[in-house]
Amino acid sequence: MNTLRDEAIVLRTYKSGESDRVVVLWSKSHGKLRAIARGVRKTTSKLGSGLEVMAHVDILLAEGRGELLQVRQVQHVHRFSALRQDFDRLSAALALVEVVDAIPTDNEPDIEIFTMLARALQSLENPDFAPHLVPAAFYFKMLAIDGSAPQLDECVNCGAEGPLVSFNAEAGGLLCVACRSGRPVSGDAVVLLRRLLLGDLAGVLRDGQVAGTAEVAALASEAIEQHFGKRLRVARSLNQALPAEPHR
Repeated sequence: MNTLRDEAIVLRTYKSGESDRVVVLWSKSHGKLRAIARGVRKTTSKLGSGLEVMAHVDILLAEGRGELLQVRQVQHVHRFSALRQDFDRLSAALALVEVVDAIPTDNEPDIEIFTMLARALQSLENPDFAPHLVPAAFYFKMLAIDGSAPQLDECVNCGAEGPLVSFNAEAGGLLCVACRSGRPVSGDAVVLLRRLLLGDLAGVLRDGQVAGTAEVAALASEAIEQHFGKRLRVARSLNQALPAEPHR
């Protein structure tokens, strides 16, 4: 029976039969994988604790009779225990794995996505970083990988440098007064978008929930939903939990 060993992050799990569990993984070298862990829901199973959602694992898989691989061994590389103790961090982490799980199953293996997801989870584990904008930064980086990074330095329609007053995910970025469409944005949100995506991500995360956070979170969710053509449940609930900011 052929086997493969890889590092992977657990995106999702669901029950199968009386004692089995199916796990959906994003692996370092093989992309998105689905596998079944036999007997994992039994109290005597040695596999169960290693297959938590968001866990970074070293996993040995074997070919099965059907489409699902079979889990043979699993060890934690990083469990991300700290973020699991904080509701905001846990919610943000679930938003990360939700969007990676939305990638089509026929997508080619992509080590960049794996590395980016692992680093984003590590950021949520870091007590010096606020969690609120980690998903937004991740979504925009996902768009950049696909060649769809938003244009932020000038109007995406006419090239005017400003003022830029709206964001249109379908158009691909910020727009000026004459071309505006999509969602209105404040000056704070424009500044925050540029900091987030043009080299000051660590500074933004250290600053906490700064002006424009709720706007940028909504823009990022809207952009990634438009890109994948599907609603993201966790992302939407995160945005609803952020306090509204006064219009300027």
